[in-house]
Amino acid sequence: MSERLLPASPNWYCSRSSDTSPKGVFGFGAKSSVYLVNVTAASPVIAGELKGHRERVSGFAFCRYPGQEEICASSSDDGSVKIWDSQKQATLKEHKAHQSTITSLHWSPVVKDLLVSGDEKGIVVCFWHNRNETQSFFPEPRTIFCLSCSPHNENYIAVGYKDGMIVVIDISRKSEVLHRLRGHDDEIHALAWCPQPGEEELLPRAEETAEAEVANGRKVPDGERGCYLASGSKDQTVRVWSTARGKGVMTLKLPFLKRRGLGVDPTVKERLWLTVHWPHTRPTQIISSCFGGELVVWDLTRSGKQKWALLGSSSEGQNHTRIVFNMSSVCMGESRELLISTSMDRDVKCWDLETLDCCWTLPSLGGFVYSLTFSPVDTGSLALGVGDNMIRVWSTLSIQNRYDTKTFWQGIKSKVTALSWHPLKEGHLAFGTDDGKVGIYDSYSNKPPQISSSYHRKTVYTLAWGPPVPPLSFGGEGDRPTVTLYSCAGEGVILQHNPWKLAGEANDIDKVIRDTNGIKHKLSPHTDLSWKPDGEILAIGNEDGSIEILQAPALRLLCSIQQHHKIINVLRWHHEHGSQPDASHLLASGSNNATVYVHNLKSIIETPSDTPVLVTEPYRSLVGHTAKITSLAWSPHHDGRLVSVCYDGTAQVWDVLKEEAICNYRGHRGRLLCVQWSPVDPDLVWTGGDDFTVQEWAVSKQEHTKPPKGKKSIELEKKRGLQPKPKAKKKKKPAGKGHVAGDQGGRGAEEGASEPEEEQEDVPVKTEHTPTTAAVSKEPRCRQPDAIVGGKGFSFVARESLKDEKQREKQAEAPVKKKKPRSILPLSTSMDHRSREDQQRDCLTLAAVRHSQALPSNCVPGSGAHIQLGLFGDRAALYTMFEEEGRSHIEGGHYESLNSLLLWKGDLAGALQVAIEKGELTEHLVAVSPMAGYQVWVRAVEAFVKQLCFQEQYVKAASYLLSVHKVYEAIDLLKSQQLYREAIALAKARLLPEDPVIKNLYTTWAAILERDGHYSNAAKCYLAADSTYDAAKVIAKKGDVMSLKTAAELALIVGENALSNSLALRCARELLTAQDWLGAREVLQAQESLLGHQLVFCTSELLHQCLAGTKLIDWGSASSHGWTVGSGVPFVDAVAVVWEREFGVSSADVDKVKLLHQQVKSVENPAATANIPIKQLLFHLSHDLTLAVLSSVALARGETVTAMLGALTRCRDATHFTLMRELCRLLLPKGMQSVSSLKAQLDHTDTHSIAAVQSLEAFVCYFQLYEMWWNQSNERPSETQPEKAALPQPSVAGLQRDAQNPSEPAAVNGTGPQDTADEEQGAIPTEEGSDTLEEEPCRSQEAMLASACAVLISETHAALQTTRSVIEEIQLRLSSMMQQHLHTAATPEEQQKELHALPESGSEHEATAASQSGASTAESTSLTSLIASVSEYNKQLAEIPEHIKRYPFPDVIECCLVILHMGRDSASALPEDLQRRCLALLHKYGTAASVIKARHKFCA
Repeated sequence: MSERLLPASPNWYCSRSSDTSPKGVFGFGAKSSVYLVNVTAASPVIAGELKGHRERVSGFAFCRYPGQEEICASSSDDGSVKIWDSQKQATLKEHKAHQSTITSLHWSPVVKDLLVSGDEKGIVVCFWHNRNETQSFFPEPRTIFCLSCSPHNENYIAVGYKDGMIVVIDISRKSEVLHRLRGHDDEIHALAWCPQPGEEELLPRAEETAEAEVANGRKVPDGERGCYLASGSKDQTVRVWSTARGKGVMTLKLPFLKRRGLGVDPTVKERLWLTVHWPHTRPTQIISSCFGGELVVWDLTRSGKQKWALLGSSSEGQNHTRIVFNMSSVCMGESRELLISTSMDRDVKCWDLETLDCCWTLPSLGGFVYSLTFSPVDTGSLALGVGDNMIRVWSTLSIQNRYDTKTFWQGIKSKVTALSWHPLKEGHLAFGTDDGKVGIYDSYSNKPPQISSSYHRKTVYTLAWGPPVPPLSFGGEGDRPTVTLYSCAGEGVILQHNPWKLAGEANDIDKVIRDTNGIKHKLSPHTDLSWKPDGEILAIGNEDGSIEILQAPALRLLCSIQQHHKIINVLRWHHEHGSQPDASHLLASGSNNATVYVHNLKSIIETPSDTPVLVTEPYRSLVGHTAKITSLAWSPHHDGRLVSVCYDGTAQVWDVLKEEAICNYRGHRGRLLCVQWSPVDPDLVWTGGDDFTVQEWAVSKQEHTKPPKGKKSIELEKKRGLQPKPKAKKKKKPAGKGHVAGDQGGRGAEEGASEPEEEQEDVPVKTEHTPTTAAVSKEPRCRQPDAIVGGKGFSFVARESLKDEKQREKQAEAPVKKKKPRSILPLSTSMDHRSREDQQRDCLTLAAVRHSQALPSNCVPGSGAHIQLGLFGDRAALYTMFEEEGRSHIEGGHYESLNSLLLWKGDLAGALQVAIEKGELTEHLVAVSPMAGYQVWVRAVEAFVKQLCFQEQYVKAASYLLSVHKVYEAIDLLKSQQLYREAIALAKARLLPEDPVIKNLYTTWAAILERDGHYSNAAKCYLAADSTYDAAKVIAKKGDVMSLKTAAELALIVGENALSNSLALRCARELLTAQDWLGAREVLQAQESLLGHQLVFCTSELLHQCLAGTKLIDWGSASSHGWTVGSGVPFVDAVAVVWEREFGVSSADVDKVKLLHQQVKSVENPAATANIPIKQLLFHLSHDLTLAVLSSVALARGETVTAMLGALTRCRDATHFTLMRELCRLLLPKGMQSVSSLKAQLDHTDTHSIAAVQSLEAFVCYFQLYEMWWNQSNERPSETQPEKAALPQPSVAGLQRDAQNPSEPAAVNGTGPQDTADEEQGAIPTEEGSDTLEEEPCRSQEAMLASACAVLISETHAALQTTRSVIEEIQLRLSSMMQQHLHTAATPEEQQKELHALPESGSEHEATAASQSGASTAESTSLTSLIASVSEYNKQLAEIPEHIKRYPFPDVIECCLVILHMGRDSASALPEDLQRRCLALLHKYGTAASVIKARHKFCA
């Protein structure tokens, strides 16, 4: 359950989609849900949500019967009417009696179980839910807009229609129409009955009505008392009707008010909605809405200007800013009545009808919540970017109003998809929109925002403030801004905007990246960016899944992270104020592959390499989500605590350092899009999603730990499926064959609300844009379904008589008579079919024309009634006839015949002009057009090309362009229609090879093929365009072994060696996951520069073979080499033998070995954790062991010991005790003798090497100690066996304590470290073959145990470990005290009191601190004293040599406990002085409560 939330906005254009119960619960329909709000005069509280409808909620009403106020009902566009228990938020009953869309709903105020609903076909359905009985009425064949049940007569229902008619029906008389109330001219939006029966009060004032009163129905008998009915209509009037007399008694015309608020967008057109409400306690007053969101109180007992008053007139900003849809009221006590209103401005307001002032406002959201961000300057100001084209700034820390929200809409006009507060200037908020706009708002002023003149072509995904980079970084301090604004959008471009000059052109940072790093290939499209809080490092995520780490201001590439293989959606740097030293260098990333990766980039940032480093291993992998990751946020109150949100509908909180899931929030109904951690409360998180809500929830109150899987994820999908689906939009007809729809700039399909004015959104979550090719498929006609009879199918065919069949056969056999072609001279031809007398008269007329000087009257040969004579007269008569026939052809649309006539006449230009104007050019006309001249021919060809394009004959059109030597135009035509194959063929055939048009065609087509998933074809295009880098990258995009291998080979062929190495490594890792050793080696062998990695893979295979006989490896190998490791031979030596035989790596070529060592060492693996998979751990161990073998071959014994110790330390950090023991046996098969041999080869002047071998020696002794302890336990009598179960497990006792400090032994005070080191060095046995881990025949158990204990009992390391533990505990206490202070302190006096008088300490941490410093544990400690203690201990740590602190060491206190426990059972096995030393160390350093408890248990 959420602590607070902003709900989805109430649905628009519904007559009653909200209502208030008598107990003060307000419910309103929002999308497909109903939100419940507890109403008080002070503030609202969201009480719950009713979920169950699949489409928009169109009506909602509470039952008003005493004792059943918690029962409510809702109707929906899905055709259902549901009855709910609002307290249990569960469905009680449901019916689907309506066949059309339900438009109105009301619960009878008199009958407790009667629910009435109406639909757009005019059907009224009465549902008695206790009897589960429905009854339908059809009073009028009109569309119902609203209805209302009488509060005084259980059988009366008033129904308002779309055309302005109102009827009052009696359902007890078979829906008899009591009255037809005519007077309104337009839609009836609301009906309200007077709460008081009778009509006495207003009857004397009935004469004041402005129009004649005409009876509209039968008159109610004198024995029945009438009741007034108010109606609100779109015709801008409110009318009051008498149901006793069936006529109108008063007409109220809305006043024209010029009170439109400042929050109104003048470009938004909205229709009037006039709703009315009759308050329960005010029978002489009516409340109605007005033109612009104002609410008007009408006093029916007054006249003139005193008749009405405005709500909220006492101060500005109280009124709604847009039209009001619904009103309802609730009585709070005897005299106070509160009115609740919902509006198009998406606010829910509560009004006090006594004072007419607004009590509170509950904002709501009308779109997806794309972005959340807290102000770094104004603490608690949360900015929301919403898909309803508005920005909201929520003061979350406001005490008086928990929903204090300010709305910004000016200059936006599109979905707000990205937000970012200025890090220094209070109130300055940058925003990005769905249409590519970037601007900056000043939230403390009413001015419009500043808009950048540089627009993105697609949706803005991310905004970030960061230090300027070239060219804005040039100049002095006063000549350039301290921070600039960066925006990343869907086209893959990152722009740098100058906040001082937004009107200037923004800069594409890709140019800086190219110039600084000498990159010539095309950069992958960018999808996200994140500046490190210190402003020195920029992380950029790309569409291909890579992440680039760049150093400001020149943006030098430090490393490339190839972890994700899908589009990067979000990047987040850890905050800078953590207590862990490495935390500030953690970078979290999320992509479409549902896994969150965290990388520790400390070494890369602090000691950058000369060449960019390739990172392929994450520091932590957070697995659990089941869909794409959309947003991440680090907790500003903790170290390494991260929250992620996802398309699976949940938010997950992680402990990154432990790689563990903490809690999972499932309060949303849809996909989550953004998340923010509260800046003031470490337990609160804010999330927003596509369910139109922002929710605040507490981490500590969640019952789930991990995201849902299996059935739970299916339930969440069903839950999201209950949301309304967007109405299908009509698709535009594709322009033609091969047409590719353009990118929509969105991130998926959004389910918007179903109101006409409300948005139907697209989700701009980053996705790889996949254009769809419109192809017209011809489908066969559907076959009529066969009738099923007795389980078999039978086709019913109509019987035909034999006579009919024979008749058809005769018709088929009869010869087909050819149809005579249509004459080109139809008018003159038709004259030949007249009577003989008329034709003979034509002969006389023709003779007179040809042989007489005087023409007959009214005779013009070739026109009119003598048109047929034009064929027999002179040429002028013939031309006249042609003109008459041509006009006839134009009227009939026979342009081809007209053109023939013009051609016969010799008017070729005229024929072409007519054909061009009418779009009736033919190939014949174009062919003969050169006869009219070159210019005419060119115009004819161009016109014919347009005509062919209109007919979707693009290839033929391009061919005609070639005929007039317009090659480039022909290529552009084919390209514009996505016919790239044809365009390239034409360009290569007609243009020079070096023409840039050819390369542009290849790259453009490649980009489309890449987005469409045709990677191989895209690679061919890139190769043809000489973009070899992009060709290899696009083939590798699929990510499978075959693609990676092909891409690596391709990159090697074209000379992209660095890329080839990267891809080959990825491919080899994939093969290693499948245990295909032969395949991995084959891939790496092709890369000469990857010999070092070949050695790592060889070491990994040998390590797997050595561990195959244990229980550590339970998987088989797909293929492997025949390499073997001899028993009893140190693993390092065995590997070196295989290397020399297979790879030619030996000590003979020391320079080569050193280069290989440098290559392998350049790859950094993250520190191990308890949750690391065993396969990944083994590969990391192989890397450490490869360094050890290379150092051994190069005779660098000190580095060999360090690498071996690193491998053992990695096992310890992973808390894998068994693997650590097996590895120790492999590396040091003779135990202490092997250690002594290594030590003898070291340079004793090298303090670091000596310290490393001492730590290695200590771990060998540590294993000996535990094995002897267990052997001793197994030899006990049976009666002591139960005591064995109480002994600590070695993997818990010795390893977990140091797991968080991989390279930390502990701390010092007292004994000098050098003296202790010399003492330990003298205690190491040096006899030949004296110590082995498995059997030691030459030495007794007592001597073996004594030598091991002498190494382990190091006072130096005991002091070091204890001091570090004390410092850590004090720091934790300080952090806890500060958080408690920030959370609980209310006044400055209380803050001072808490800072200087903290509670007394009784914990083990301060007891230990007191033992170190000599202070009493009972002494009260203050914040100042704790800080001083930490400073003192840090000084002590600084005095210890680095070679002591650098290497890990077993827990000395733990070893003392084990030794004393063993000595208790067999006193002769251990010297007394050794036990005394252990007791002394325990008394001195083992003062923690847990150690004291263990000492009493083990050593008593």
